[in-house]
Amino acid sequence: MRIVTAQVSEPMMRMSRRLTMLIASIALIGIGTNAIAADAFRRLKGREIASRFTGMELTDEVHWAYVFERGGRLKIFSMGRPGTGSWKVEKDELCLDRPPDEPRCYEVWTAGRNVQLRYEPALPEEAILQKPQKRQ
Repeated sequence: MRIVTAQVSEPMMRMSRRLTMLIASIALIGIGTNAIAADAFRRLKGREIASRFTGMELTDEVHWAYVFERGGRLKIFSMGRPGTGSWKVEKDELCLDRPPDEPRCYEVWTAGRNVQLRYEPALPEEAILQKPQKRQ
């Protein structure tokens, strides 16, 4: 029985090593970018929440949007349907009353216009804060 071994040329070996290093570099850059992005979020305090949210819209850009009006009124658009609720800031948290759901308070974390509403034990709700969009 004869065993056949393939010989790989030196240029092919160098190309293979370069490709491996390139892939490893891209993976490390991706990990580093995610770590930097995660660090960019900071928690807002009560007055910051009120000043940033009043007159603005918080939305996931697909399923829902909340317009934070003065006086604690909340316009809700969920899956294309309008509704109303209320909002307030209490103990450095944003508290939302969105019937039929139970009222809930969240820590507010921001990075630019990106917002995370956090409460234990759930995963953060990801959204963006923007000027209110016209809706029908």
